[in-house]
Amino acid sequence: MTQQPTPNNPFKYLADKRWRLNNLYKIINAEGKEIDFVMNEAQNNLYENLHNFNIILKARQLGFSTFILIYILDTCLFRANTSAGVIAQGLNEAEDLFRNKVKFAYDKLPDPIRLSITATQNTARKLEFSNGSSISVGTSLRGGTNQILHVSEYGKISARYPDKAREIKTGALNTVHTDQLIFIESTAEGQQGEFYDYVQMARRLKQEDKELTSLDPKIHFYPWYDNKEYKLKADVSITREMADYFDSLPVVLTPDQKSWYVKKAEQMGDDMKREFPASPEEAFEQSMEGAYYTKQMDLVRKNKQIGHVPYEPSKPVYTFWDLGLNDMMCIWFFQHIGNQYRFIDYYENYGEGLQHYASYLASLGYTYIEHVWPHDGNNRDLSTGKERSETARALGINPLKIVPRTVSVNDDIQLVRNILPRCWFDARKCDKGIKHLDNYRKEWDDRLGVWKNKPLHDSASHGADAFRTFVKGYNERQIEFYDTSLPAQAQGYDMLNW
Repeated sequence: MTQQPTPNNPFKYLADKRWRLNNLYKIINAEGKEIDFVMNEAQNNLYENLHNFNIILKARQLGFSTFILIYILDTCLFRANTSAGVIAQGLNEAEDLFRNKVKFAYDKLPDPIRLSITATQNTARKLEFSNGSSISVGTSLRGGTNQILHVSEYGKISARYPDKAREIKTGALNTVHTDQLIFIESTAEGQQGEFYDYVQMARRLKQEDKELTSLDPKIHFYPWYDNKEYKLKADVSITREMADYFDSLPVVLTPDQKSWYVKKAEQMGDDMKREFPASPEEAFEQSMEGAYYTKQMDLVRKNKQIGHVPYEPSKPVYTFWDLGLNDMMCIWFFQHIGNQYRFIDYYENYGEGLQHYASYLASLGYTYIEHVWPHDGNNRDLSTGKERSETARALGINPLKIVPRTVSVNDDIQLVRNILPRCWFDARKCDKGIKHLDNYRKEWDDRLGVWKNKPLHDSASHGADAFRTFVKGYNERQIEFYDTSLPAQAQGYDMLNW
C-alpha cells in the first residue's frame, strides 16, 4: 500500500522513490483530464523488475512511456548531476512526449519542490535543473554521456528508419555507462530490424535462465489482457475461431474482456495481434506496416501452407536467384507437384564467389532441371572479363536461364500477390525466406509521412527479389491468376497432410 504523508509533514516520505512516483506527479489521461499519476499493475511490475538494460514489448496503451518519463524526471530531480536522454521516431513525437509528459509533470509539481529544484534551461528539447541534472529529447542523441536513456517505439524506428535504428544502437546506446539504465519499449513491427533482434536476444537469455550482466538485455512482455481497462459490456457474438483463440490463452478471460477483444479486432483487422498481442510470438506474427504481402501470407498461414514440405526425389528441382556482389545472394528451391508450388529450401549468403554456390547446390543432393537468374546474370565480371552466367555454367550451374529486365517492379509484386496463395513452404528450411516475404515493404517518406510506392532496399528485399525471379522466370506464360479471397481448397488443389 502506498504510504501517505501526514498533515504536519506532507513530504515525509520524499526519500522513498515509490512514494514519490505515486504521489508527486500529475499527468493527462486518455480523456484529456489532469489526474494524479499512480502506477498501474503493469507499470508497478516493471518498476519491481528493472534491470540495467530493459527491453519492453507490450500491447498498446499500458502507459509505459508515461511511467518511464515520470521515472526519468523523478530521478533527475532527486539525484544531482544525472543526464537523461529520450529518443522518439521523429522530432514532433519527441517534443510531444517531452511537452505533455515531462514538462507537464514538472510544471505541476508541488511548489516547495519545484521552487527548490528550478529549471535553469527550459526549451522544446531540453530541461536542465539547478542540481546539475538534465533531460534531452531527440531522434538520435549521439555523443555526450547519459545515465538514463529511453528509446520509444524502437520497432517503428527500425521499420521506417533502419539507418536511424542502427545509429541509435551504435551512437545513443553507447552514451550510457555499463551500470546505468536503458529503457527500449515498443510494440512489434515485423520479424527483422534492431528491435526484433534485441527482443530475440533477450528472450534467448531468459530461456537459457542465465544470470544477466548489466550489458545483457532483459525482456519485459505485457499482453493485452493485463490492461484491466480492456473490457466492454456488450452482447457480442463470438465465432468458433475466436473462442478457440480465447481458450488457448494462459488466463481465463471475463465475458467483458472477450467482448472488447472481438470488437477491437473488427476495428483493427490485420493489425490486431501486432498492436494487442497475447504473447511475444503473436506480437511478431503480423507483418510490419507497409509490407507488400501481408494479406497473402496471412492466407498462406490460415490454409496451413507452411509446414513440412519434403523433397520429392521423383520430381526435378528449380532454383530462382537474386544475385549479389556486395549484397546478399539468395536462392529459392522449388518443385512443381500437381497444382502445388512447393518451396522446399532456401539459401542465402554474402561475400562468396560462384564456386561456393555451385558446391552448395551439389551438396544438397537435389536433381536440378533449371536454374533461373535475373537479368544481371549476363553482366560481365570485371576481374575475368566473362559474363557471370558463362562462369556459372562452367561451374556446373546448368542449364541456366536468364530472365529479362523487369518492366515494372510493382507489376512483379502484383504477380507475387496473385501466386502466393498457391505456394507451400517448408517451415524449417525456408524460415529466412518466409521472413523476407513477410517483411518486404515500401520505403517510408519522412517528409510527407507516407509510404512511397517503391520497395525499401534492405535485408528482406534480396529474398523477395529472388521470389520475383520465380514469378517472372517459371513458365511465365502459364502462371495462372487466382482469386485470393478464396481458400486454397477452392482453387482446385489438395492440401498437404501436415
